[in-house]
Amino acid sequence: MLMTGEQYIESLRKLNTRVYMFGEKVDNWVDHPIIRPSINCVKVTYDLAQDPEYRDLMTAKSNLTGETVNRFAHLHQSTEDLKNKVKMQRLCGQKTGSCFQRCVGMDAFNAMFSSTYEIDKKYGTKYHENFTNFLKMVQEKDLVVDGAMTDPKGDRGLAPHAQRDKDLFVRIKERRDDGIVVCGAKCHQTGSINSHWHIVMPTQAMREEDADYAVAFACPSDADGMYMIYGRQSCDTRKLEEGADIDLGNAQFGGQEALVVFDDVFIPNEYVFLAGEYEFAGMVVERFAGYHRQSYGGCKVGVGDVLIGAAALAAEYNGAQKASHIKDKLIEMTHLNETLYCCGIACSTEGYPTEAGNYQIDLLLANVCKQNITRFPYEIVRLAEDIAGGLMVTMPAQKDFDSDLPVGRNGETIGEICNKFYAAAPSCTTEQRMRVLRLIENLCLGAAAVGYRTESMHGAGSPQAQRIMIQRQGNIEGKKALAKAIAGIKE
Repeated sequence: MLMTGEQYIESLRKLNTRVYMFGEKVDNWVDHPIIRPSINCVKVTYDLAQDPEYRDLMTAKSNLTGETVNRFAHLHQSTEDLKNKVKMQRLCGQKTGSCFQRCVGMDAFNAMFSSTYEIDKKYGTKYHENFTNFLKMVQEKDLVVDGAMTDPKGDRGLAPHAQRDKDLFVRIKERRDDGIVVCGAKCHQTGSINSHWHIVMPTQAMREEDADYAVAFACPSDADGMYMIYGRQSCDTRKLEEGADIDLGNAQFGGQEALVVFDDVFIPNEYVFLAGEYEFAGMVVERFAGYHRQSYGGCKVGVGDVLIGAAALAAEYNGAQKASHIKDKLIEMTHLNETLYCCGIACSTEGYPTEAGNYQIDLLLANVCKQNITRFPYEIVRLAEDIAGGLMVTMPAQKDFDSDLPVGRNGETIGEICNKFYAAAPSCTTEQRMRVLRLIENLCLGAAAVGYRTESMHGAGSPQAQRIMIQRQGNIEGKKALAKAIAGIKE
């Protein structure tokens, strides 16, 4: 059954998720002003699935149950599914101007489905059955699941087992007849607090001595021994200020990241998907990373659409929209943004079926997509800031624009003075100009920049991780053979 957005929010209230922020426990985290915008973003993924205009894009027929499910809980069954995923992500980015947080879980579903199938094929385990039953439950209840991969890692020069603190990578601490006990943490977890469940995956390829760290499982977000520490974002405490609606730039939507801690959490056997088969850890990482690098060709493009529109509005409000250099900058922003979208669509179009039956993207093109994401949004942001002008970071607060305190020689208030001197073209009010500049600030430098600019660099792996995959997938030997053939070089 597809939930509505309101039903999703109410479902969160039933969870006993432990959340901490600014050194204190947050009891009502669903309505907390810093957290709620990120919940609103996830709500959009439910609302769009209910909207007749977007239903075909936002939903799909489950290959597991035959029922209609939210596409964020779907296993890709064709290259058309892979393309629709990217289109859906662009739509959600356009509607929120932020990170809508469900991509990681969707990518984890598809990576774990094919990986568990191949683990079972070699070892005769029941991981694939476990995972399939779990995903059926997720689809039937229309749940949000966070995909958790990034470990703290500690000393990057040491393997997991060699770390001074053994908990710096999530590990199996105890094996029982009925399950395992895990401990450790996952960092930078997007949408973790807003999720009903978590899927935990290994963070890198493992060797035999790291077998206890080769673990994948699912657990509810309010599992005993599990808690989350909310990550700070730039300008986040503006959300706590009264009368600062305009200052937020994007008052309704936002992203979230958290440190998720597993303090001796028991995982029943039915939710275990990998437990020591270390040679498959790299497969899980590679497949998940491929799907997630594809994702950026959709979500970041949708947010880029919003930023380009905001920059065009700022130029219009400044009265500079006819200047040739402004037009050229908007063209360049559009060119870069659409190039990213091309990469997302290309790696989807070149997808292929796995042994398990779901579809995998072209890994080379997915990594090229993410490599471009580490660069192009930075240039799009630079051009947006260029068009907007310095006022986006020097503007007085909304309280100043609203103030009725007399300060002028003729009794003018602070608000009247601000509105007078920050007025621009007659096509807009001062407030409209202020709103679009704050939106640009939010997208380029504020809370949304966590999910746009900075995440473009580090999300789904560092730039070097993509370059390693491009080297592996680039088939240099095959290209050398082509050159030899044309040049007439014979061995």
